[in-house]
Amino acid sequence: MEAKKKTQPLTEKKAKPEKKELGVITYSVPTAPGEKKDVISPLPDSYSPQYVEAAWYSWWEKQGFFKPEYGVRNDQNPRGVFMMCIPPPNVTGSLHLGHALTNAIQDSLTRWHRMLGETTLWNPGCDHAGIATQVVVEKKLKRERGLSRHDLGRENFIQEVWKWKNEKGDRIYHQLKKLGSSLDWDRACFTMDPKLSYAVQEAFIRMHDEGVIYRSKRLVNWSCTLNSAISDIEVDKKELSGRTLLPVPGYKEKVEFGVLVSFAYKVDGSDEEVIVATTRIETMLGDSGVAVHPADPRYQHLKGKMVLHPFCDRKMPIVSDEFVDMSFGTGAVKITPAHDHNDYEVGERHNLAFINILDENGLLINGMKRFEARKAVLQALMDKGHFKEIKDNPMVVPVCSRSKDIVEPLLKPQWYVNCTDMGKQAADAVREGRLKIIPDHHLKTWFNWMDNIRDWCISRQLWWGHRIPAYFITDMDGHYWMSGRSEEEAREKAAKRFNVSADKITLRQDDDVLDTWFSSGIFPFSIFGWPNETQDLNVFYPGTLLETGHDILFFWVARMVMMGLKLTGKLPFKEVYLHAVVRDAHGRKMSKSLGNVIDPLDVITGISLEGLHALLMDSNLDPVEVEKAKQGQASDYPNGIPECGTDALRFALCAYTGQGRDINLDVNRILGYRHFCNKLWNAVKFAMKTLGDNFVPSEKESVSDRWILSRLSAAVGLCDAGFKAYDFPTITTAIYNFWLYELCDVYLVRTFETTELGAKPVPSHSSCPPGKQTLYSCLDVGLRLLSPIMPFVSEELYQRLPRRRPQSDPPSISVTPYPNTEEFCWHSEEVDRDMEFVMTVIKTIRSLRADYNLTKTRADCKMTNTN
Repeated sequence: MEAKKKTQPLTEKKAKPEKKELGVITYSVPTAPGEKKDVISPLPDSYSPQYVEAAWYSWWEKQGFFKPEYGVRNDQNPRGVFMMCIPPPNVTGSLHLGHALTNAIQDSLTRWHRMLGETTLWNPGCDHAGIATQVVVEKKLKRERGLSRHDLGRENFIQEVWKWKNEKGDRIYHQLKKLGSSLDWDRACFTMDPKLSYAVQEAFIRMHDEGVIYRSKRLVNWSCTLNSAISDIEVDKKELSGRTLLPVPGYKEKVEFGVLVSFAYKVDGSDEEVIVATTRIETMLGDSGVAVHPADPRYQHLKGKMVLHPFCDRKMPIVSDEFVDMSFGTGAVKITPAHDHNDYEVGERHNLAFINILDENGLLINGMKRFEARKAVLQALMDKGHFKEIKDNPMVVPVCSRSKDIVEPLLKPQWYVNCTDMGKQAADAVREGRLKIIPDHHLKTWFNWMDNIRDWCISRQLWWGHRIPAYFITDMDGHYWMSGRSEEEAREKAAKRFNVSADKITLRQDDDVLDTWFSSGIFPFSIFGWPNETQDLNVFYPGTLLETGHDILFFWVARMVMMGLKLTGKLPFKEVYLHAVVRDAHGRKMSKSLGNVIDPLDVITGISLEGLHALLMDSNLDPVEVEKAKQGQASDYPNGIPECGTDALRFALCAYTGQGRDINLDVNRILGYRHFCNKLWNAVKFAMKTLGDNFVPSEKESVSDRWILSRLSAAVGLCDAGFKAYDFPTITTAIYNFWLYELCDVYLVRTFETTELGAKPVPSHSSCPPGKQTLYSCLDVGLRLLSPIMPFVSEELYQRLPRRRPQSDPPSISVTPYPNTEEFCWHSEEVDRDMEFVMTVIKTIRSLRADYNLTKTRADCKMTNTN
């Protein structure tokens, strides 16, 4: 059961990293990194996330708890190895709540495996983010120095990027630590590090030498602003309902989209005409044919005929192709093979001419901008009498997510990976059960992609990134490329191939860099030093699990599987767990362009509405969009976002994963779990007072003792099953129900009422009465159940508990054994039924007490013997 939604502002005082009073308690947070917190003084009166979450992380890190070597006394751990690598976030950005979900899940799993005693490694890393980083640094140069990258030159510009990375690139690592992510930071990797760069170079050369990587001239997604090809994931699909004016970089006025323009082509040798329609009228300058459906009766008599281009002497064939939708428009489609992905395939099938009308900057051959040409072409068609009509047309416009430019399909020579064989192997691995994808409803998507896979364009026209290790041979007939680890190696390979001396070969290295997905595709083994045989590679590869969002199943997961099999002969992991995508409370994708992105640190520490507004003002949003986003913030967070703390955020995110493919996250609901932390705090404070200074195990148990142990055992079983099945809502519900509804609302209340109704306090020197050992077990086991998901508050409270074996028990809850069903097998349905009867009696008594306004004071009664 989830926490009830509570939106009222918090009243507790926030802790600061100096002495602070809460009630009569004075406490201090240590400031020296790695120093263990004071756990001798009493717990503060009330729970404060800032106080609880201070200092523990640096102590965990200093103690080496996050390293797989911790506690391992030999190379072979009988409990096995758990290894998972982080989906490397972009060095340019900061984490949002989607990343927070990823890391809450991954860290919970990592901590669980660590508590199981396995050799556990969660490997951190960061992606160089070729396009995003280059754009950021170029904007900075323009803003601060009025320079472009071309003004600096390639080498100096790359130095500027490294300088920016070293100054600004560690924000994400700071956020990950604030989220409690138990990563082995000594193994942190950056995809442009020498070790990983060498692996990228080696992967390209091996695959190129084998012919898997090749060069070809094809249509790519082209950003005229970036002057580069971009991947599908960097293309946003902007849906339009009809005529819409959109801003386009490089144009003072907005450009019209969402309309369908109809015009006529004259049929050669007759008075007939064929009417076609297009949403991109300027592309008709590159038309080389008209297509109709072979079964369309309207055009049977025109098979084999030609139409005439109105602006030149070009004759274009009318071809029959089943891709044409007879019911749309006139059933006749203009074909522009060099500027449309569907038309490209039609052009290939019918051997049509590929006529390129645009350059890399989006200019026509005569120098006119492409969207200015849109107006000019329309006017020329009107002047020549070919224009028919314009009408609204719902459509999807491809927009570059980095530059906000309209993406153009453009014919460019690029490097490609032949994915046919690798895709089949990846599909077979899942079909044969060697690779498991969870949840299994993603299998359909997996097989659809793998069984119909297209070759992968891996080159980008950028300066920041891994420069392609391929060299063009400039003094040979034909287009020859040689790959090599250096220019000398490529020259030697070319000399051997063409049977000439090396001094006869002149080479020029390709200016392009590799797609960042190429380097991240080999991330699971490049981080361990592949292609070199290292100890880490032997121990930790293949990994155990890959956990990420389902939206990058193809872009990252599939490519890791394909490249792992290709280059190492092994699957990079055994299982893939795909979590849902986080959206805002209204179901919208969290996006900077919508202004609805929430920094997890703002949920952890809290932020005012004015603070949220200020973040929008520092963004690159259009002023109109800023006002819309402000209104959305005022509606969703009228009082800002209250301080929730890391533990509450993590618990809420894990609880949310049961919603399916998308999570509509209302940040205010996280506050309910913040109050749950406060309940934990108060429960442990009360329980510790009840335990007293000393206690010894007792075999005596009451019905309620046996019942709470039964409920604890049931919670252990649910958590164990939940972690094994990646069912996080089951885990959070089991923990929440046990602590709140069973331990606090029933067992501790019963203990409190027993004391209040006259039970004499037990002296601290006496042996432990029945119930104290039970209470201690509940606290000990309950906190350990909680630890993977709420690491800070569980550590803070666990450190206050007395230990059964102070000399040998682990120093931290994070390396204490996780409860298992074999150890805790107290579950009894009979006891549960007995306690249910007792609770029914208690509820009845309470109801009668309320109905008759009875007090809790003892009745003045005396017993009379009637015999």
